[in-house]
Amino acid sequence: MSEISVKAEKRTKSTKGVVNEARRNGTVPGIYYSKGAEPISLFITEGSLKPLVYTSETHLVNLQIEDQELKSILKNIQFDPVTDRIIHCDFLGITADQEIEIDVPVALEGQAKGVKEGGVVSHSLHKIKVLCLPAYIPEHIVINISDLALGKAFYIKDLKLENVQILHPEEAIIVSVNLPRAAQEASSALPGEEMKEPEVISKGKQAEEEE
Repeated sequence: MSEISVKAEKRTKSTKGVVNEARRNGTVPGIYYSKGAEPISLFITEGSLKPLVYTSETHLVNLQIEDQELKSILKNIQFDPVTDRIIHCDFLGITADQEIEIDVPVALEGQAKGVKEGGVVSHSLHKIKVLCLPAYIPEHIVINISDLALGKAFYIKDLKLENVQILHPEEAIIVSVNLPRAAQEASSALPGEEMKEPEVISKGKQAEEEE
């Protein structure tokens, strides 16, 4: 798996005013934490985070803080709900002998056979949560869907990954090929079935006269 170096500086003040000013200047507050160590509050430029965030691959991060270089992964990222800009990030420190949980992106390749049969591809799981040692973290998980026929699915149990434990139920669907919704609704109707006008119950003339 590829590595990316990111420079950061320690954040000594965490007041709302200081943090908001930093964000206006293109700097993102963050935190580094690891087992058995005190967390470190950070400031990181938004530009240096983009290669880690806007990517289809997983990366190890060499977090450079003053004279330290800390091995880590980007564990969590928060976005502004209005502007969609990065507003906070968490880095998890890692060691070579300690297993970690991490979400690995899924990449689909090929054109599903079921598409030629009138189906559409439904990609349900875009990331797969795994548990493994840092050395075995996949950059991404590639699934070839060329043989996926209409009405068929690719499940978690179909994945073959070495040295990696997958943390999803075996029957969870990653990707499937189904009929478009309109076609499903049309096929669910009975052949020859027609819409019936609602029956209007009215009194006959004789009944009215009897009243």
